[in-house]
Amino acid sequence: MTSARLLIAALIAASAAPATAGPDADTKAWLARTAELSSDAMEGRDAGSPGHARAIALVEGWFKAARLQPAGSGGSWRQAVPLHEVRVTAAAMQVVQPDGSAAPLKFLHEVTPRAAADLPASLAGPMRFAGYCSKAEAGPELKGKIAICFGSRRTGRAGAAERQAAVTAAGATAMLVIDDVGFSIEPPRWPDAYARSIAHEGVAIAGGLPLFRVNGSALATLIAGSGRLAATILTEATYHRDLERFDVPGRFEASLTITTRNFVSEQLLGLLPGTDKAKAGEVLLAGAHIDGYGLGEPVNGDALYNGSFDDAAYVALLSQLAQRRRGKGFARPVLFAVWTAEEKGLLGARWWLQHPTLPRAQIAGVINLDQLRPLFPLKALTLHGLGQNTLADTARAVATSLNIQIRPDLEPERNLIRRVDSWPFMEAGIPAVNFVFAYDPRTEAERIYRDWYQRRYHRPQDDMTTPLDLTAARDFNRFFYTLVETAANAPARPALIPAP
Repeated sequence: MTSARLLIAALIAASAAPATAGPDADTKAWLARTAELSSDAMEGRDAGSPGHARAIALVEGWFKAARLQPAGSGGSWRQAVPLHEVRVTAAAMQVVQPDGSAAPLKFLHEVTPRAAADLPASLAGPMRFAGYCSKAEAGPELKGKIAICFGSRRTGRAGAAERQAAVTAAGATAMLVIDDVGFSIEPPRWPDAYARSIAHEGVAIAGGLPLFRVNGSALATLIAGSGRLAATILTEATYHRDLERFDVPGRFEASLTITTRNFVSEQLLGLLPGTDKAKAGEVLLAGAHIDGYGLGEPVNGDALYNGSFDDAAYVALLSQLAQRRRGKGFARPVLFAVWTAEEKGLLGARWWLQHPTLPRAQIAGVINLDQLRPLFPLKALTLHGLGQNTLADTARAVATSLNIQIRPDLEPERNLIRRVDSWPFMEAGIPAVNFVFAYDPRTEAERIYRDWYQRRYHRPQDDMTTPLDLTAARDFNRFFYTLVETAANAPARPALIPAP
């Protein structure tokens, strides 16, 4: 064995839990912290909310008890992130036919406006269905009309940026984007929790052309009287076929109530100092986001979005690692980062990179914990960062020693790599990794995974009633502990791998 493999093997042997009939003590402690952090008392930890503040205070207490050192602003544990919000608090929307009859569209259930500072409080106009709204489809017939576009998420059809540009150039007054109902790997979910846009304070939230997300089930209402069948259009789009373009007889009308506010949301930073003075400037960052969706539109009578496994469980795991160490450092320092406003656009991590609480150049690598749900046996992990940096190579070596297969992202169209807090660090040229439980196609594991995304992801049902595989949870936690220790003690600093 190489020295690195010997180190990994020793760490695994030291951390191995004895076989028991139930979860081991460490997994039980992690589960208890997850339950406390995602309890109803935390009210879903929406960024800047009182529940979020209570959650930050709870984890700060855990970090203090674990003998970390404060690494936030001005020698504190925290960093304040100033934010600005535009929110549509109410909306009355309908399709009015030439005979004066009107069909209402339910806010957040059938149509959700994109909140923006330049979104008008009211708008109305004739509509035209323009297929996928590519540059070729968005012709002069759209001038002065509201474009209805099928929002394909597949390669080869117009994406969001092309749709926006093409419809704007054609002179349309607004755009109604129909969900890609055939995108089965991550189907659209309704209702939306709320209609909000959030940015760093001082950053304009401008949407340009007014945009409305539309439930596929509402297409029939939009095109009523056109002689076309909504079900046929949705089926044709699912099979990537060209779509007919046509004017519709109804007018879309919307009256919106829009509010704005500035607020502050805090994030938490604790440092486990290193033991090797030569590596004092090579900090390993381990992060997870504490914010959730908070209180939103009820689903099955429940309006509290607990966010137990997105991402309370992995803030809990950070604290569990800190508690296991009890102030005993690795060779490199480890910065424990509990990010805020991830669900609003990775705003906490981005703010830290713009306003680092320790020199940014000292960050040697980032291990991010998100998109992790221990729902089925852990046999494989999708690794974001694979082939891009040597930290990913270390993760693969650790996983191999634990009989966990490492895979590339087999669903790149979901864009998962850009949806988590490791992405801003990757953009900044800092080695970073993130993991997703992987599965084989057409297996029970895939069925469980898809079901969780459909029924619990960003829903009130992401709570402690989630059926867990506690052995898988234990196995991932053990992998994480071993990876942090291996990376923090490795002779060489993580490095980027040059593109071929």
